[in-house]
Amino acid sequence: MRVVTLAAAGLGLLLAGARTAQAQGTLNVYCSAQIEWCQALATGFQATSGVRVNMTQKGSGEALAQIRAEAQNPRGDIWFGGTGDPHLSAAEEGLSQPYQSPLLPQLQDWAQKQAAASGYKTVGVYAGVLGFGYNTEITAKKGITPPRCWADLTGPAFKGEVQMANPNSSGTAYVMIATLVQLMGEDKAFEYLKALHPSINSYARSGTGPIKAVARGETAASISFMHDAVTERVAGFPVGTNAPCEGTGYEVGSMSILKGARNLANAKKFADWALSVEGQATGAATKQFQTPANTAAPLPDGAPRFADMKFIDYDFAKYGAAAERKRLIERWDREIGSLPR
Repeated sequence: MRVVTLAAAGLGLLLAGARTAQAQGTLNVYCSAQIEWCQALATGFQATSGVRVNMTQKGSGEALAQIRAEAQNPRGDIWFGGTGDPHLSAAEEGLSQPYQSPLLPQLQDWAQKQAAASGYKTVGVYAGVLGFGYNTEITAKKGITPPRCWADLTGPAFKGEVQMANPNSSGTAYVMIATLVQLMGEDKAFEYLKALHPSINSYARSGTGPIKAVARGETAASISFMHDAVTERVAGFPVGTNAPCEGTGYEVGSMSILKGARNLANAKKFADWALSVEGQATGAATKQFQTPANTAAPLPDGAPRFADMKFIDYDFAKYGAAAERKRLIERWDREIGSLPR
């Protein structure tokens, strides 16, 4: 678990600003975006509102587990980012509460649909495409053709050369499983995952772990959100990306105000600010390349473009349901996670 407070992060707030923050109260945010984005959100909202932000950063699967564990005594006020499926599960389980921001009409259709599907207990804040990342130097050195299709990853060239995340802790990995089930049918999807297992050298804890391993030359390829691969490439690492030729799914990164939030008024203020053009710009400012939810927020330069990819008709309502999510992850544990390495 990574906990970030503005003081601990060494952001050098002025004494006057700190007094203003104290006067305006506090806000406890669980953040499932990249740590740099989480810090920028905390800094920007505190500067704008005078509210002192305590930020805890962890993957969406881990965040949901913590929110469930704290249901009788909530410690968080609002949960920002991470794949939308666990946010929908939290809404279904009564772990979040409805809120309709006045900025809702300014959002992309997919963000508004996410809100409506949850009874306005969550809302889309960004979108990202599932695809492949690969290390251009490793693939060239080993003579491996970069992956372009799901089928490529089960070939002999990729044996022990791929990383993906563990769906028990990572929303990215769950989106992958749900995507394959919708693309292939459930039994064939699990046959594919069994065939993929010899190619996997590690099931990482977080969704960003595999692409970071690609960037640092620890593995040849990963199954990742493509915007995370762009982040690594912009940072100077030898990373390439492709969207699966057969079709792929996407995430609607979401935001939910937690039921029993002790700082409810500040949570609503944060939600409004995070959906504003100013709040949405914190992603691009920290070199995150998701598609923003606010239609007035510009698409970051270099961000993956949806028009260039083949998508499945992802059923967020079905695969965001808590029972379906639990069932598919348990099947993965039985049939894939238990396989010898």
